[in-house]
Amino acid sequence: MSLAETLGRGALAIAAYAALGVILLIIGFYVIDMAIPGKLSHLIKSDRNPNATLLTASGLAAVGLIVAASIWSSGGALHEGLLATAVFGLVGIAVQTVAMIAFDKVAGMSVRDLVSEPELQPGARLLAITHLVIGLITAVAVI
Repeated sequence: MSLAETLGRGALAIAAYAALGVILLIIGFYVIDMAIPGKLSHLIKSDRNPNATLLTASGLAAVGLIVAASIWSSGGALHEGLLATAVFGLVGIAVQTVAMIAFDKVAGMSVRDLVSEPELQPGARLLAITHLVIGLITAVAVI
């Protein structure tokens, strides 16, 4: 295979995985939006709510870890790798969401109450770190 063919295939793979990663991140945002009470875009953009922003950011960082691990663990031909990334990414997002909701309940914190507060709350910090750790655990499980 020539250098041009190798570079072309590599560039195509990068573009395909990046596009799939962005799609999975967007799906992750909407799943987080459904799990956190209120419309996130409004809470963040209009209300400038620091609790909703922190919880959304931590959730998206966790989804990013899961998607990156899905890409890392995929192998084989490009189409096989993309399919594995899509499946592992979607399963990871689902597991992450269920784990976030479960931990929020176990910790006895109401996300609904947190996102209704105008000032950054200690509970939001705790849940944000927990969401990241759950994302890391899920990402490692994918690998």
